[in-house]
Amino acid sequence: MTDSLPIGKLATRWLQQDLDPDTRREIEALIAADDGTELERRLRKRIAFGTAGLRSSMKAGYAHMNSLTVLQASQGLADYILAQRHLQGTSGRPSVVIGYDARHNSQKFARLAAGAFLAKGFEVLWFGILVHTPMVPFAVSHFGAAAGVMVTASHNPPADNGYKVYWGNGCQIIPPHDKGIALAIADVENIIEWSETLVEQSTLVQRIYIKTHTAYFDALGKLISESRKDAPRNTADASFTYTPLHGVGLSFMRRALHELKFDANLMYVVEAQAMPDPDFPTVPFPNPEEKGALALACQEAERNGSKIVISNDPDADRFAAAERLEDGRWHQFTGNQMGTLLASCFIETKSYVPGGTTVMLASTVSSRMLAMMGFLRGFTSRETLTGFKWLGNVAQQTAREGLNPVFAFEEAIGYMFPSVVWEKDGVAAAVVFLAGRRKWLADDGLTPYQKLQQLYQHYGYFEDANTYLISPSSEVTQATFAAVRTLNNGVIPTHVGKRRITRWRDLTLGYDTSTADGRPVLPTDPDSQMITCELEDGVVFTARGSGTEPKIKLYIEATAESSAEAKRLANDVLRDLLQEWFEGLRLAGT
Repeated sequence: MTDSLPIGKLATRWLQQDLDPDTRREIEALIAADDGTELERRLRKRIAFGTAGLRSSMKAGYAHMNSLTVLQASQGLADYILAQRHLQGTSGRPSVVIGYDARHNSQKFARLAAGAFLAKGFEVLWFGILVHTPMVPFAVSHFGAAAGVMVTASHNPPADNGYKVYWGNGCQIIPPHDKGIALAIADVENIIEWSETLVEQSTLVQRIYIKTHTAYFDALGKLISESRKDAPRNTADASFTYTPLHGVGLSFMRRALHELKFDANLMYVVEAQAMPDPDFPTVPFPNPEEKGALALACQEAERNGSKIVISNDPDADRFAAAERLEDGRWHQFTGNQMGTLLASCFIETKSYVPGGTTVMLASTVSSRMLAMMGFLRGFTSRETLTGFKWLGNVAQQTAREGLNPVFAFEEAIGYMFPSVVWEKDGVAAAVVFLAGRRKWLADDGLTPYQKLQQLYQHYGYFEDANTYLISPSSEVTQATFAAVRTLNNGVIPTHVGKRRITRWRDLTLGYDTSTADGRPVLPTDPDSQMITCELEDGVVFTARGSGTEPKIKLYIEATAESSAEAKRLANDVLRDLLQEWFEGLRLAGT
């Protein structure tokens, strides 16, 4: 649609389509200033629709999040769903769940999306109130909806927003739906309904907040009761400090604590970050993983005397925790460490049967410690591609195979509990962590950090050296990986530093030296860069290009009989990779 038109005509087309006065003024001002360069940036390329939907800064233009691109996405998604239902011979009126968080324009975009689906004859299952992201896929499954839309940009900066899509199975979309939806969006020529108020007027709208809220916390309560049958109602020194980082998490955490039968007075809240605020005024970047994001919470914890800090990101689908150690230092648990702790919660219960049907999952860039736990404790572990679109869908596949998926995680502080929802859920993760902490204190007098050390002593020490490099462009990323594949006189490398590569898996080209036919078990994607290597001393690393940011991400994990030795091995491999594979690219933070 946008490739061949002169920029002036493209700007005219935008003004013909856009009914939002604010974004119209942006384009009109650029036209008046004769700023062809900025018009090209805004209008030439459409915002890409991928497996996570849409995400970008909020500006006028086809390349950004705004009222028009949200309506085009909604209309295209509706067309695609209707076409799929026709192919499958599905009758009846389809329904779609729509939710939104507290970001700038989230409610507005959700209302516009609702109007587009209503105009296409859909029933809209409408929350009409701020929800955390997992509530949308939960409602999709609970009500049997055809799809779900959550308007959120998760932990992105304040200027961003997004449009996250869930399929009728309650999972994020995977191929081929992502490409099919993208094509349907590109085919949208005219907006058939532009209304923020139709959702208040139509008889096809069902308000679902109360029913969904009740059903969700029922499921959460069952998760806790099934997993913590022998947990006491209270223990000494069980207080903690919580921050939702200016997001939507506080009300959900309070209800979760009620389900957990915790004394509400055990939770101290960081008041400066308690209420939703789309400007995130107290943190430079509202992601609990980022350095300094939990600083205010740790200060509050030191004032109130609690030794544990927990946090959700602004849409509360991620979870982070930190513990104050005996020497006064704060230890923030990595995603891999927390994944290990949460996994241990399931295998320490009376209901767990070694060698049974239990399965747990981790993405390929996450810790191999889960696989070691499965090997020694008798449950099945599965590896997936990165992202909960894969963890959720693969978990459902294991259920169809007769297995019982109970937990999945990714190193980027995401944790899924399939009995609740087929998506990462920061509130559910917080509940399981707090229940586990309560049990460890009651049974053995262990804090979460001490429990982690106990697990290391039993399964081995797993330490990582994860980082990322700044890549100037996707072309540079592709050229870098192409060069890596021919470092060894035109063929793939046999060593990294002095360490021999014992396994080479390339999910871009579809090659794996460990399989009989040389083909990977995991899906391949020629449009994304990902290479995984196993080295002779047990170090495993993955290098991949980010799909949403100008980065090359490195995930390096080593295992040894001590933490210091594992860290040394991982850092040695990082040093060798930077020198041999990625020389010239800028390391994060430098």
